[in-house]
Amino acid sequence: MPAKAKRIFVKGNVAVALGAVAARCRCFFGYPITPQNDIPEYMSKLMPENGGEFVQAESEIAAANMLLGASAAGIRCMTSSSSPGISLKQEAISYMAGSELPGVIVNMNRGGPGLGDIGPAQGDYYQSTRGGGHGDYRTLVLAPATCQEAYDLIIEAFDLAFKYRNPVLLLGDAILGQMMEPVTPWKPKKTSDKEKSWCLTGKGKRKHRLLKSLFLEEGALAGQNIHLADKYKAMAAEARAESFMTKDADLVVVAYGSIGRIAKSTVRKLRGKGHKVGLFRPVTLYPFPEKPLRALAKQGKQFLTIEHNLGQMVDDVRLAVRGLADSDFHGEYPGNLPSPDDFEKPILKSLRRIKK
Repeated sequence: MPAKAKRIFVKGNVAVALGAVAARCRCFFGYPITPQNDIPEYMSKLMPENGGEFVQAESEIAAANMLLGASAAGIRCMTSSSSPGISLKQEAISYMAGSELPGVIVNMNRGGPGLGDIGPAQGDYYQSTRGGGHGDYRTLVLAPATCQEAYDLIIEAFDLAFKYRNPVLLLGDAILGQMMEPVTPWKPKKTSDKEKSWCLTGKGKRKHRLLKSLFLEEGALAGQNIHLADKYKAMAAEARAESFMTKDADLVVVAYGSIGRIAKSTVRKLRGKGHKVGLFRPVTLYPFPEKPLRALAKQGKQFLTIEHNLGQMVDDVRLAVRGLADSDFHGEYPGNLPSPDDFEKPILKSLRRIKK
């Protein structure tokens, strides 16, 4: 980051919008839904000011298909929504993955199922990390815990989308989207997005190009899925996590996003009371940071997964440490807004169990 960059005080949603502009996003397609409405509101101003296009579509489905179209032309483009709206976008996201099209999707997760409420939750973990739509595909998933990370990771999302020619999802929630914090803006180095020899720009004299997700020839679909599977395996190189006070910890709390941030405060408090607890916070949910978590399990650590849902990421934690350890689980029900004090009791309960 530039040494003299000025800090600004903004919401997480606004940090996403500003970061997208810094990442040279030039098309935004959206539709209003709480708690992410600040993103399209700011993008409606920022896009024209920065030589881009803003479209408020007639529906979430339309917005996602506009994203597909702009992506096919090689444009850095983005859409944003919240849980039910993201559900409506899934068909287009599957088409983008099948056609190998880069695009960025922001989900400021709200409570569910159904319309739920406009408060925070983490019920979209499965939807985000398992594809969400039809067919075998994956999206890279980034999970910021702070407004600064929201800014930083949305910039990275655009680079990853073009690096892998794949949709990238930024998964936040109502806490991240609506809270205000200092953010230091920065501009990334300009990249070429490779040669973009795949994008549709008008044929002219060049060789014919075709983007599709329909493969009807004998063996063609199998070949495409093998190719995609190899690409998803290569994405493992992007996995990362924050480890906090895990070196001498007997119990490692695993939590992501806003819940990871709240749990970090609990860990600090319990450390002050002499309890050997640490925090492992995945920053990428797909690819899941399996290797560093398994390394902790090999050291004899025990685990407690805390989520703002009924239990989803805990499956990936247990898969990562299988054969070496297990993970307890504490879920905060969507509709509740947890505090660091709410996590103290389940953490102490897990500590007592492993010390028996």
